[in-house]
Amino acid sequence: MEYVRFGTTGIKVSRICLGCMSYGVKSSRAWALEEKEAEPYYKAAIEAGINFYDTADVYSDGVSEEITGRMLKKFARRDEYVLATKVNNPMGKGPNQRGSSRKHIMEGIDASLKRLGTDYVDLYIIHRLDPNTSMDEIVEALHDVVKAGKALYIGASSMRAWQFSKLITMQKERGLTRFVSMQNYYNLIYREEEREMLPLCRSEGIAVTPWSPIARGFLAGSKPSQGESTLRAQTDAYMKELDIGGSDVEYEIAERVRVVAEKLGVSRATVAVAWVLANPAVTSPIIGMTKPHHLGDALKAAELKLDEETKKYLEEPYRTRPYASHA
Repeated sequence: MEYVRFGTTGIKVSRICLGCMSYGVKSSRAWALEEKEAEPYYKAAIEAGINFYDTADVYSDGVSEEITGRMLKKFARRDEYVLATKVNNPMGKGPNQRGSSRKHIMEGIDASLKRLGTDYVDLYIIHRLDPNTSMDEIVEALHDVVKAGKALYIGASSMRAWQFSKLITMQKERGLTRFVSMQNYYNLIYREEEREMLPLCRSEGIAVTPWSPIARGFLAGSKPSQGESTLRAQTDAYMKELDIGGSDVEYEIAERVRVVAEKLGVSRATVAVAWVLANPAVTSPIIGMTKPHHLGDALKAAELKLDEETKKYLEEPYRTRPYASHA
């Protein structure tokens, strides 16, 4: 396993991050693996050298954090892995049980630490930018979480580049703890992040940990508009928001992934993840694993070096897509 520096921090993470949204309870997510089913994946990831694990309070209403905490404690020492969790999405029906207010952040970190069974997380991420809380309040609260020793670093997830830039500038000007990572949606069919967000992250020395590098399974062969899709693709409400498989161009890209995969003798998922890893701005993509071959596909992607001709072939259809904003 290759380990790379996490942005400008002093820690190093594996080139593959295990995404733990896949582990929880089926009553929350029909495609989730419950603890007994999930255990082999944590064990295999640890044995493969993966030291970076990403979860969130909202995944299965906290159960993912509980499972992740128990599994990592069972298979590794605390100093052997880098653990990330997130805050912002609703954790109850109350008006203050969501968002990035000081109240919710402070209560959220304590609740997450309890579920994870640890004194601190390595990385605490705002899951989205809360439009109902001032940026001042958000950066001040996150700074206090770090100063309290409950998180070593802070990160952010999908937002517009100008918003992220504004947050970073506020942190710099006030001498507050700075964001060290951006977790954004980035893959062969969604490359808008290349316009502004990725250059911003490279300029600021910020680690990039893309989510859904295979586009919810679409680039691995799932065909939602043609009735051929996984249980997750069929039941994940967020699929509609992402509009995956909503254009002929996307199917053209998916077909080219298939052609390259057959030529190289690897899976389509391996090709899609290898392409994401080839971007010098990318640190460690987040990979969900629910089938035995998923780990092998990801490990092969970390080793696969795509030549320029192959990358150009995979990217070419994208040029026909219009500019799309990213909420």
